[in-house]
Amino acid sequence: MMPTRLTILTGASRGLGAALAEQSLRPGARLLCLSRREHPTLAALAGAAGAQAEQWTADLAEPAPVAARLEAWLAGLDGAAVASATLINNAAMLPRVGPLEDSEPGEIARSLRVGLEAPLLLSAAFLRATRAWAADRRILNISSGLGRRAMAGQTAYCAIKAGLDHASRAMALDGARVVSLAPGVIDTDMQVHLRDSGPQGFPDHARFVALKADGQLDTPAQAAAKVLAFLARPDFGREPVGDVRG
Repeated sequence: MMPTRLTILTGASRGLGAALAEQSLRPGARLLCLSRREHPTLAALAGAAGAQAEQWTADLAEPAPVAARLEAWLAGLDGAAVASATLINNAAMLPRVGPLEDSEPGEIARSLRVGLEAPLLLSAAFLRATRAWAADRRILNISSGLGRRAMAGQTAYCAIKAGLDHASRAMALDGARVVSLAPGVIDTDMQVHLRDSGPQGFPDHARFVALKADGQLDTPAQAAAKVLAFLARPDFGREPVGDVRG
């Protein structure tokens, strides 16, 4: 039997996550997706590709029970039959655009739980459950240029992505093979949200409108191909913070 290539992916129902899920389906692949909603055609795509796909509907704003379930699920697998195991922390929630004081406290908290607390808890569960496996284990955190460059009107999102970057540096020092990766500028719901927000409290609004107008946005499929190519690199993890653009 062909050894399994296992991928666990959060936020797989739309945008970059959906494209990552679709492009991860290959013969011998086993994909577990954790999202608030199911990808409607993933099961059919997996069958056609000779892969296995399982979807859990999960709210990562309440990440502790999801992480516990993942750890128990991984503990029930035969690690000797797994050639590679990868966790992709992709899920994110974009909070309101504008100064921090104009954001609802609950919205800020939910964004932090989905974007930062959930990746840390899921990564801990993944590393514990697979500690004795001989498989090649990798963690990919989907970051953003905003984790490295502050932007007005996006305090919480900048904090989340900067936190992912620095957490990845610390995890690497502990021995994890991990990269926090900026995937480029992608034509997703996040970009629509930023363009529709208007310039009030968001000085960079015109730049995001221009990115769309000038055709400078990758499609989710284009971005997913770049992300997965980076993930497959033999030197993955040599530097714990990266960018698909070099």
